[in-house]
Amino acid sequence: MRTPVAIVGAGPAGLLLSHLLDLAGVESVIVETRSREYVEARIRAGILEQSTVDLLREAGLAGRLDREGDEHRGIYLQWPEERHHLDFVDLVGRTVTVYGQTEVTKDLGKAREAAGQRIHYEVSDTAVHDLETDRPYVTFTGRDGTPERLDADVVVGCDGSFGPCRTAIPDAAKQTWERTYPYSWLGVLADVAPSTDELIYAWHPDGFAMHSMRSATVSRLYLQVPNGTDVGTWSDERIWEALATRLGHGQDGWTLTPGPITDKSVLPMRSFVQQPMRHGRLFLAGDAAHIVPPTGAKGLNLAVADVALLAPALAALVRDKDSALADAYSDTALRRVWRCTHFSWWMTTMLHQSGDPFDRQLQLSQLRWLARSQAGRAGLAENYAGLPIGF
Repeated sequence: MRTPVAIVGAGPAGLLLSHLLDLAGVESVIVETRSREYVEARIRAGILEQSTVDLLREAGLAGRLDREGDEHRGIYLQWPEERHHLDFVDLVGRTVTVYGQTEVTKDLGKAREAAGQRIHYEVSDTAVHDLETDRPYVTFTGRDGTPERLDADVVVGCDGSFGPCRTAIPDAAKQTWERTYPYSWLGVLADVAPSTDELIYAWHPDGFAMHSMRSATVSRLYLQVPNGTDVGTWSDERIWEALATRLGHGQDGWTLTPGPITDKSVLPMRSFVQQPMRHGRLFLAGDAAHIVPPTGAKGLNLAVADVALLAPALAALVRDKDSALADAYSDTALRRVWRCTHFSWWMTTMLHQSGDPFDRQLQLSQLRWLARSQAGRAGLAENYAGLPIGF
């Protein structure tokens, strides 16, 4: 097989990149280890930045998003006996939208299917070759067991943190930075209407808690738990009890309504950045190049920003033989990556219990500052609602 752009990974980054390339008149082929059903069912992020929503609209992908997405003006920050609303519209003139990554992936899948996109699902033994030449290629074994070779002008790794593309860059040609946090999230999905109109980020002596949502009838909630927590040790009753305590059930008349829990999982927290995001004819996007803890709602949005930069760069490279944007891609993308990595770290360390009483007082000081400082709230709002894609 032959294609201008070979994309490894059919998650939202890979699917959106193929869509944007198609709009620019550039063909691509995608290979994916998992089945389409598995990819579309993965429970991931649920908050879309203003920049992400704008891009999806411009690309003709926001029909269902505009009908079913829930636009939010801001978030609540709270600690015992206090809850404060940060209105992003008043602060920076931007909003965020609650719309699950699963729904974004489904929308992208349908759009690519309608366009006749070639996607090879359920492949194995994927490997990338000759990346330092102008004739790179991808090999894999198809679902039927047939060995395949895909020749391309460029290869793009949208295959996450465990795919073959990140590790294909030689150690001598890259730098990596990593931070593993000493706590995890216990995340649950519940078939119950949200008890809040906008997200609640709660600092509590027992540990962080968050009330989010996926729709008008499905709530998404999180609890800080120790690393290595066995989800089986958390009964539904224990979960709702901890959420009620940490989220302030009964505070100023607010109540948390429990409901049937349909999914439980433990989410480790870490930060990771690898640079450069390009090696020869291999380009990395999304989790293949960087991971952030979910506190700042940046993972999916960073992937979207990457491919928004990468699509015009690759179109110019393979169609017009103009390498300027491709040469600048890594440095341009990494400016935003590091800004969002810092913001995610800041939100995480401000809200989670470390066990250090000195840290606890610093956290409360930051939260009180945000409650009273217009400049502090504006800084959080600017980062949370989303910086410009080319920041």
